[in-house]
Order: sequence, then structure tokens, then C-alpha cells
Amino acid sequence: MEPFTQRVVELIKGIPEGKVMTYGQIATLSGNNRGARQVARILHTLSKKNNLPWHRVINIKGEISVTDYESFNLQKMFLESEGIIFTGNNTLNLNDFQYHI
Repeated sequence: MEPFTQRVVELIKGIPEGKVMTYGQIATLSGNNRGARQVARILHTLSKKNNLPWHRVINIKGEISVTDYESFNLQKMFLESEGIIFTGNNTLNLNDFQYHI
């Protein structure tokens, strides 16, 4: 596994329940401040294999990025079950819920 990929996996595994990190935040902490799309690709390909809490990764606007209805609702349900509160426009307040290392 490439060092960037390994670091991304470690960071995602370390996000505590009830907290989120953004794709860009994870990319920057992993050594590539322009690697947000790579983080998304890693989540897509390695979540099951590495038992990653994929639902704790969102975009910089505090929104769920997946677009299909079922996955969106599943991610939102997982986050809400951990105590994360969404506003009426399906965003969350990063000041309240973003995890910082």
C-alpha cells in the first residue's frame, strides 16, 4: 500500500464516533493537499476490506457527498445515530462535529 493510501486509511479509522472529517482535511493530513478525490477513491475501494467508518467523511460544506438516494440516507442515518445533527438543508455544522488531530 502506498504511504498516502496507508495514511488515509489510518486517519479514517481514527475518526471517533460522533465526529466527521472532510475529504480535503484527510488529504492534507496525509500529505497531499490536493488529494480530496483520491481520498474518495480510497474510501470507495477500501472501505469494506479495511472496515472503515466511511460515513464519517463528508465534504467541506458539511454535506454528504454521495448522490444516490439509498447511500445518502444510509450515511445520514449512521451519522445521526452517532449524535450528529443536520440542519434543514442536510448540512451539519463543522464547528460542532469536525474532528481535528
